[in-house]
Amino acid sequence: MTISQTDFDTKNSVSIASTIADARRTAGYSLEDLAIACGLTVQELEVIETGADLDPSRLQRVAAALKLRSLTI
Repeated sequence: MTISQTDFDTKNSVSIASTIADARRTAGYSLEDLAIACGLTVQELEVIETGADLDPSRLQRVAAALKLRSLTI
């Protein structure tokens, strides 16, 4: 699975956030499980899954933990 974003508009932010949330659920991870796997806090992941945080380094950590092929902002 590839997640990419070329514009920083709200629609794309929500799309990335939804994709991450869907990938997490598909992997069978709770927010707590993913937090442990990627080294972020549950609160940081919640903000990512709402689309409010698209920090590339955090998104790369989440992508690696979810075994996503690539993540491009």
